[in-house]
Amino acid sequence: MTLTGFLAYSAALGIAAAIPGPGLTALIARALGSGFRSALAMSFGLMLGDLTYLTAVVLGLALVAQTFGMAFLAIKWLGVAYLAFLGWRFWTSGITPETVEAKKGKGGLVSSFIAGLAVTLGNPKTMIFYLAITPTIVDLKTITLADYGILVALTLVVLLVVLVPYLALAAKARGLLKSPRALRVLNRTAAGFMVGAAAAIAARQ
Repeated sequence: MTLTGFLAYSAALGIAAAIPGPGLTALIARALGSGFRSALAMSFGLMLGDLTYLTAVVLGLALVAQTFGMAFLAIKWLGVAYLAFLGWRFWTSGITPETVEAKKGKGGLVSSFIAGLAVTLGNPKTMIFYLAITPTIVDLKTITLADYGILVALTLVVLLVVLVPYLALAAKARGLLKSPRALRVLNRTAAGFMVGAAAAIAARQ
């Protein structure tokens, strides 16, 4: 690949990642509800999902994507169900003063990571970018192992640059909320983001 090709891929990925969608809304909700560390773990899950699709495209699975249609559909609805469940939890129990103080729970970071991975794998926006747009930018016939390594590095850097500011701002807002009334609003907002993300994934074909 040429430098121009790498720059084109980075620019396209940056624009796609910055456009609000299920991934960003779920990430913001997690940052509001659980803070920066949990949201950062979720962002790593999101990035692993992106790398999964990138690897599939590089290996040529874009040419046989229809074979895995049912698997993708199952992953999509698992992601929808999990996000809806998280939204219900925020609405019914929600955030307490203890969680606002960023008290760490067992398996919290692992749960956040898995949630991020599920959101990305079930996000039609991500599928379209890697299975339809990326092959028009990256010449899959001439790509080498070194090119793939560079694409992986670029993907991680671009996603970190785009996602971290979002979750940092949301986590900062979380730290400013102290009163029970503010916490109630926060719970409803986080629930709305989660359910909205689930609905967006479910509605997209």
